[in-house]
Amino acid sequence: MAFILASASPRRMELLGQIGQQPDAVIPANIDETPRLEESPKALASRLALEKAKVVAGAHSCDIVLAADTVVACGRRILAKPKNEQDAKRYLTLLSGRRHRVYGGIAVVTPHGARVRSVMTQVTFKRLSPDEIGSYLACDEWRDKAGAYAIQGRAASFVKQINGSYSNVVGLCLYVTEAMLVGSLGSGLNAQD
Repeated sequence: MAFILASASPRRMELLGQIGQQPDAVIPANIDETPRLEESPKALASRLALEKAKVVAGAHSCDIVLAADTVVACGRRILAKPKNEQDAKRYLTLLSGRRHRVYGGIAVVTPHGARVRSVMTQVTFKRLSPDEIGSYLACDEWRDKAGAYAIQGRAASFVKQINGSYSNVVGLCLYVTEAMLVGSLGSGLNAQD
């Protein structure tokens, strides 16, 4: 069986490398990521991860497919990937001086079935000055990032407190991912075997 990552995220590839899990192939899944009416951020992250995994597994039914999705939420308000700089500024202003949640959905589909798990991490930002927001927007790090920030980059200086999995905020909770992969495959997927 091949191990396939259903994601175009270079961050997820790097994270998997940290735990010695190198996919045999990377096949991004192109799905509609629009939240459903009244869908919670947690449910959205789990649903999108499972849909991505199932789309790729449909063409690779004999393989193991891992997919993930990250949803940033302030209350029930979902802060998706910003469409433009104005969206990013609005998100960062909203997160300034507040606690928010980062939900990670992780799905593994094998020939024997599908498993999905969710992880939640609380992140508290310091109060951001207009100059800090402007400087962050100018560096373009916010592009293609849920919530308009990358915790592993310059936005690390915004984080006053974190409660939960740091790797979840980057894009993939490694603890849960490793447990799911080992549970799905036994030791057959470990790079050391």
